[in-house]
Amino acid sequence: MDLGNHDMPELVKEVRRQLGLSQEEFAYALGVSFATVNRWENGKTSPSKLARAHLKMFCDQKAAQGLLTIERGEK
Repeated sequence: MDLGNHDMPELVKEVRRQLGLSQEEFAYALGVSFATVNRWENGKTSPSKLARAHLKMFCDQKAAQGLLTIERGEK
């Protein structure tokens, strides 16, 4: 999944929606704080390079499990 082609706030919301996770649950799964996920979704901050890499791995893993259907290049 290419995260660079996505609107980050919408991507985070859509991933959470598809997985049925709260912001707190999603934050725990990624190893970040609830406040961090909240800021990403509200567009106040963007994930760092390391957080983007972790988010990409997380999304790729969930997609491979058939739990996530975000398309490459989807906006």
